[in-house]
Amino acid sequence: MVRWIDVSTSKHQLKLFDGRKLIKTFPIAVGKMLTPTPAGTYTIINKQPNPGGPFGVLWMGLSAPHYGIHGTNNPASIGKKVSHGCIRMFNHDVLELSSRVPIGTSVYIHK
Repeated sequence: MVRWIDVSTSKHQLKLFDGRKLIKTFPIAVGKMLTPTPAGTYTIINKQPNPGGPFGVLWMGLSAPHYGIHGTNNPASIGKKVSHGCIRMFNHDVLELSSRVPIGTSVYIHK
């Protein structure tokens, strides 16, 4: 099977699938009204541990330029619309997700 990621910006959830089988659901933060998370289908193009700044312990860049899935130095933001369009996760969650998906994984973002 092929692993892929489903992101619901309205439910603040990121779901990891293996084919049709749900592996795990994670809570996330998404873009705010003025800088919404872009809907569409993208791929993970890179991974960078310890990117510094507000990105927590890991950055996974998406094929949408300047957007990614990353950790956070502000765990209280998870579950809210607060980012500049990126998908924020708890640091332990983004590490687990990264360990389960390779570069090239599809990411489907919708409301």
